[in-house]
Amino acid sequence: MQTPYRVMILFGTRAEALKLAPIIKRMQSDPTTWRPVVVVTSQPRQAQLLQQAIDYLKISVDFDLTQPAEKVGQLVEELSQLLHNLNNVINASQPDMLLVVGDAATTLAASLVGFYHHLLIGHVEAGLRTYDKQSPFPDEMHRRLTDDLVDLYFAPTTRARDNLLAEHHPAQQIYVTGNTAIDMVNRVLDQDFSSPLLRQLPADHRVIVLTMKRPESIGEPMRQVFHTMRDIVETNPDVELVYPVIPNPEVLAMASEVFAKHPRVHLVKPLDYHDFLNLAARSDLIITDSGSIQEEAPALHKPVLLLRDKTERQEAVDVGAVKIVGTDPTSIQQVVFELLNNHRVYKRMAEAANPFGDGEASKRILAIISQYLAKTK
Repeated sequence: MQTPYRVMILFGTRAEALKLAPIIKRMQSDPTTWRPVVVVTSQPRQAQLLQQAIDYLKISVDFDLTQPAEKVGQLVEELSQLLHNLNNVINASQPDMLLVVGDAATTLAASLVGFYHHLLIGHVEAGLRTYDKQSPFPDEMHRRLTDDLVDLYFAPTTRARDNLLAEHHPAQQIYVTGNTAIDMVNRVLDQDFSSPLLRQLPADHRVIVLTMKRPESIGEPMRQVFHTMRDIVETNPDVELVYPVIPNPEVLAMASEVFAKHPRVHLVKPLDYHDFLNLAARSDLIITDSGSIQEEAPALHKPVLLLRDKTERQEAVDVGAVKIVGTDPTSIQQVVFELLNNHRVYKRMAEAANPFGDGEASKRILAIISQYLAKTK
């Protein structure tokens, strides 16, 4: 009888946990075939949000490689420590393969260690590109280097596949699977959702959800956006702004100062994924610097304004679901004004096709992995 395949699954952020959770859940439902080995590599600044996601998802962690606080922010030291710790974990658990996602330091470090160990490596969300190695930093180079190390490429879209082919990665190892983010959206969306926050918002008011947490956003870009959003709320008396504030003292202080207890600005603690997604589904507009929200929002049919100058998810821009506005106040105000006042423009964005798949990506990924492991074991 075939022993279960030991697949080491690695992540270090909430977004990564959410994208790998559908795969982990499918593995757990078939223990005769799969033995997932879950490795968490969180940093102190991300630990709270990540733990919130792990608790919500009910994921059992096999190895917790939380980074020491003194290493945070020192990218070379973080990577060095990750390489050392992951080497020890792989030696101890002897997995059949590694499965990584996205573009974090964990993804690059695990791929490099796995390569040295001659392990099969799969990359969920392979092929995303801006082709600017400084934007987003250091994510763009993490994912490019990862794709030079892995063996199986799970591209979320045909565009991502074409990027990989243009870089001469082997076509027979590239699979267009859709994005597992949509698997999670389908699993979590609750038609009967309600919350104390939603109940306090007037039913006839429009809701804008703001998220802003990328390191390069903190500082003057963030202050600029906060002032712009306050102006938008003040000039539109039927608009409510909801902003889940990341647990960062600088961000908390800035948000409190700029918004100054405005009655229609709601500064809330970070929401768990279920509450955030269902809040977003009941909002009118999302303004964000996030990568994953660009994937989730088209499935919710909510327009997204992206507070960045470039995106690695150009598909969402091409179909009209996402518009890049950067952090320039004039650009943000012009687009928000148009969406709030031009129903035809709003409808065109809201009804844009979702380019990220049908919610069956995790099923496809496991079928492909099973075929490959059956050949090698």
